[in-house]
Amino acid sequence: MGTGPIGGVALPLNPLLDERMIRDLLVVVDLAGTFVFAISGAMLGVRRKLDFFGVMALSFAASSAGGIARDLLIGSVPPAAISDWRYFTVAMAAGLSIFFWYSPISRQRTAILVFDAAGLALFAVAGAEKALAFGLNPLTAALLGMLTGIGGGITRDLLVARTPAVLRDDLYAVAALAGALLVVTGHLLDWQVLPTAIAAALLCFGLRLAAIRRGWRLPVARSAEEDKEDV
Repeated sequence: MGTGPIGGVALPLNPLLDERMIRDLLVVVDLAGTFVFAISGAMLGVRRKLDFFGVMALSFAASSAGGIARDLLIGSVPPAAISDWRYFTVAMAAGLSIFFWYSPISRQRTAILVFDAAGLALFAVAGAEKALAFGLNPLTAALLGMLTGIGGGITRDLLVARTPAVLRDDLYAVAALAGALLVVTGHLLDWQVLPTAIAAALLCFGLRLAAIRRGWRLPVARSAEEDKEDV
């Protein structure tokens, strides 16, 4: 297995893809995740009736927090979200498009959830792929993929004083972890990177939408007061 520099760091490369293809895949998936998460952040800002600065700040925070946390943890500094102009530009373009697009769709909770699910899937895959590229072990790579996926949503929700979805009973982190685990499995079994990444993103996206549509929820702790009420 050869190595090659990405962002000035020597990275182990998957033998099924050359260095340029891996770098391009990471950038494309990262930018796509940045765009859709920025859309979800801007939509929530519009729904909460924030001003222009508020919508743009929420857009950037939602699209960048997970990637920044991932890059800091794996030692890819400065993080791509603040060192590469493309990330900021994509986030601002998404925020502007939503702020000036007064369609009722941008105010609907369902639309926010769909874009959020898409961002979750793309970032979970990108996070796991980048962690593997930096030589982290498979378990850590899967956890960092999950962190990359949920980080933006957590930051976005906290900024509008809303309990993050990952801390409620939604299948949010579980869906991100499932997608990241599929990426890691493909790496261990030497599956082709691109088809594996697509399958992992679809798995995460599908799980998240199915959980929303069918009301799938994780168990919730019951208090003593609630138990007494059921008697």
